[in-house]
Amino acid sequence: MLNAKITGMASYLPDYILDNDELSRMVDTNDEWITTRVGIKERRMLKMDVGSSYMGIQAVNKLLEETGTGKDEVDAMICVTSNPVYRFPSTASVIIHECGLEKNCYGYDIQAACAGFIVAAHIANGYIRAGLHKKVIVVCTEKMSSMVNYADRATC
Repeated sequence: MLNAKITGMASYLPDYILDNDELSRMVDTNDEWITTRVGIKERRMLKMDVGSSYMGIQAVNKLLEETGTGKDEVDAMICVTSNPVYRFPSTASVIIHECGLEKNCYGYDIQAACAGFIVAAHIANGYIRAGLHKKVIVVCTEKMSSMVNYADRATC
């Protein structure tokens, strides 16, 4: 029986950091209140006028480079996102195209919130163990700032 394994990991973090002190100047809150309730000290935010696919593209390109994986070696991509750039095409399709993986790779999006990586990893594992694919990329990308109202204390 075939076994699946994680052969590489890469990430992309936007440069801009919104910390609790800055957030407390935007709404009525403070670092202590946020930290004791949710443990968050800072958030990385993509300030550019691009969607979640941008971060996925950066991470996948970094992954391919760091692992020495050829663009024709990737069989499938599962993209986990709750805020896709478009309804159609899928964010995975955008990432595949921008990373030059179209030759052998297909992809699709799933929405599974916080469990998204685990769900996608299980799916990828199943594809590999069944012999359907050899290399599957799981990419998780969220641009939550596009959905948050930073003037509303209850949601930000």
